[in-house]
Amino acid sequence: MILKTIQERRSVFPAQYNQDRVSKEEIVQLLEAANWAPTHRKTEPWRFYVVTGNQLENLGDFLADTYRKTTTKFSEFKLQKIKAKPLQASHVIVICMERDLKERVPEWEEVAATAMAVQNMWLMATELKLGSYWSSPTLINQMGDFLPMKENETCLGFFYVGNYDGETPMGERKPIEDKVTWL
Repeated sequence: MILKTIQERRSVFPAQYNQDRVSKEEIVQLLEAANWAPTHRKTEPWRFYVVTGNQLENLGDFLADTYRKTTTKFSEFKLQKIKAKPLQASHVIVICMERDLKERVPEWEEVAATAMAVQNMWLMATELKLGSYWSSPTLINQMGDFLPMKENETCLGFFYVGNYDGETPMGERKPIEDKVTWL
């Protein structure tokens, strides 16, 4: 059963979402799935900020303003796209990693644990027939100016969530035999 869900997991982009809101209960299910990711030394480094409602517009405005202030190659088209993208989603879950203050494990392991938490959310979204997509634009480096992040937190991206109509395409992978060496 789990292999079928893994094989059906796809990126469904915000432009594909319809206007139907995802319920708070479904978002909590995604977050609960994330919370069961593997974690070395039980550091549980994943942290999430859930943005919805009017805050989606505030997020879009913040990202657009930050883009305007920081870019060296301004594009009005890109500015408008950045501003509109959060509004296409029902929820944007900001993905962060809180570094273990004791540094008991290498940082890459905590990033990997957070990525596994996101994979769990993605699989749960697939089960719930929700669209989801992980985006990591350069602007995530400025999220401490928008969110009450701790000093030892790092933003790793945005997990867009929304309802969508239609079917997702079948995935394609090269055979596993091409990627494995038996010794």
